[in-house]
Amino acid sequence: MSEGREQDQPEEREGASRPVTAAARRERRGSVRPAGRKDSVEAAKPAEADSDAQEGRKGRPTRSRADSEKRVGFFARIVRYIREVVSELRKVIWPTRKQMITYTGVVLVFVAFMVALVFGLDSAFAWGMFRVFG
Repeated sequence: MSEGREQDQPEEREGASRPVTAAARRERRGSVRPAGRKDSVEAAKPAEADSDAQEGRKGRPTRSRADSEKRVGFFARIVRYIREVVSELRKVIWPTRKQMITYTGVVLVFVAFMVALVFGLDSAFAWGMFRVFG
């Protein structure tokens, strides 16, 4: 039974292969993150921080808004905006060339079908109006 599963999912056997679907990429990206990271951060906390967390208190107060919000210049805001846009674009899972060709073909076929449908209905209604009002 495990032999059949290995044949169904070759990307698990080959570490260097690239996942094909977006869901597989998200799953792989999630599995690449280190699992023990949270434990190592908690192990580095002192014991009194754990007792504060158990009592419902947090370790440090929240920064005031006046400290965090300084009025920045126009160009600094533009640069920050561009950096944020670039960081968001890095998160995008871009389609491969084969997927783009497939998606383009599907869209073109759908548009051609809709044009034919509208043309057919328009012609039928025009013929009907010509017959009735002639």
